[in-house]
Amino acid sequence: MVVDQHKLRSHVFDKTGIKIDVDDPIFALVALNEAVLAETVTRQLAQLDAATQALAAQARAAGGLPPLIDGPAPAATPTSTSTAWFTPREWRLLGAAAIVAISCSLLVLCGAAMLYQPSPASPATQVKNTSS
Repeated sequence: MVVDQHKLRSHVFDKTGIKIDVDDPIFALVALNEAVLAETVTRQLAQLDAATQALAAQARAAGGLPPLIDGPAPAATPTSTSTAWFTPREWRLLGAAAIVAISCSLLVLCGAAMLYQPSPASPATQVKNTSS
């Protein structure tokens, strides 16, 4: 990952009003920060991958996941249950999530409608009734 020093320089100036030169030693700290961040992200990804593999192994042992297949995957038959998009439990969860989402959006709209107060018209925009 390479930092665009000119872009970073203008960003610092926009945020703080401080002008820095592209040869400023602060860019060494930025490069050091990038290196530390890249190493940390790599390490965290490796730990996450190991944890995921361990969790998948536990799920397979408990019967929650199908076993790993070495070699080509078997062809699915049209009558197999693997062609279904979702299980009945997933359909119920999707339905519940849809109901919650719609309810939340209606609640937000009702709250906004209750809190919205139209501003009174200014005297200059009010039309005088001259037909008395």
